Amino acid sequence: MSKKTTDIVAYITPIGLLLAFLIGDRENCKFHINQALVIWLAGIIVDVAERILSRVPVVSTIAAILAAICGIALFVFWIMGLVSACQGTEKKVPVVGDIVLYR
Repeated sequence: MSKKTTDIVAYITPIGLLLAFLIGDRENCKFHINQALVIWLAGIIVDVAERILSRVPVVSTIAAILAAICGIALFVFWIMGLVSACQGTEKKVPVVGDIVLYR
């Protein structure tokens, strides 16, 4: 896959991220593969935290509201990353963009 295709596929689904990592142009696409990985993992962490906190009666409403806000923010970050990949630029997404999991 070309660099631009690999960058875009990394954001589409977790399976796309895996495909971008396995058969894509990894050397030139490390930035977008990392950004997509961080966004997907942050979404999983928010979901797991919300599921755990929803078991506590007093905290469940607050946890649901915070999880919804975080989910919307991660969706916006995902869109920003996808647009950046489509444009061929390397713009970090806010908040989670400085986290490096894949070099």
